[in-house]
Amino acid sequence: MNNRREEGGGRREEENAHSPSPIPHSFFIVFEGPEGAGKSTQIKHLVTKLRETFEVVQTREPGGTPAADAIRKVLLDPDLTISPLTEVLLYSASRAQHVEEVIKPALEQNKIVVCDRFFGTSVAYQGYGRGLELDFIYDLTKRVTQGITPDLVLLLDIDPQVGMERIAQRGQRDRLELADISFHQKVREGFLAQAKENPNWVIINAGQDEAKVRTEIGQAMQNRLGVE
Repeated sequence: MNNRREEGGGRREEENAHSPSPIPHSFFIVFEGPEGAGKSTQIKHLVTKLRETFEVVQTREPGGTPAADAIRKVLLDPDLTISPLTEVLLYSASRAQHVEEVIKPALEQNKIVVCDRFFGTSVAYQGYGRGLELDFIYDLTKRVTQGITPDLVLLLDIDPQVGMERIAQRGQRDRLELADISFHQKVREGFLAQAKENPNWVIINAGQDEAKVRTEIGQAMQNRLGVE
C-alpha cells in the first residue's frame, strides 16, 4: 500500500466501538462514476466491511466539512446558472478545504479514507463535460490537493441513459443531473479516458446486479489491500 503524497475539524464518521487498529500505512480509496452509477450504495457496503478491521474515514465531494458543504449547496442548486470556470473554481475551493481538514489528517494517522468523488470528477465534468482546458484543471488540482492522490479509484461505469433513468426515479434532480444527455456522455468519456491512463483505476460495470458490483469491488480490494 502506498499513499503518494508530495507534502507532508471536518465531519467524520463515528469509529466502531471496538476501536480497530490503524493499518501500517494509510490507504486512500475514491469512488468515481457518472450520475446514477450507485456509488452511495456500494460505498456503504464497503465501509461497513472495512470497519470490522480498520479505522475508516468516510467522506464525499463536494462537501466533507462545514465550509465545503456550504459550497456544495451552491454547486448543486438547480435554480442557479454557473459558468464552467466558476464551477471548477468552486469545486476546487471545496476540495482544498476538504483535503486540509479531513483527508490529509486521516492519512497522516494511517487510516483508510473512502471518498465519494475526488479530482477525477473535475477532470470528467469540467474538463470533458464543460470543455475547460485539461492542463488548467490538472495544475489547479495539484495545488488544492497538496499532492495527495488516491491509492485506488473504483470507477463505477454505466451508460448515461441508464444512469439518468435511475436518477429520474428518485424525483427532484440537482443542477448537474439536469444537464442534457450529451453532457453526461462526455463526462463518461472523461472517466474512461482517465481509467485508461491510470493503473490505479479499476473499472466496475455498474449496470450489473448490485450484488455482482459488490463482488467485483471486493475482488479489487483483495488485490490492492488484501481484504474483501
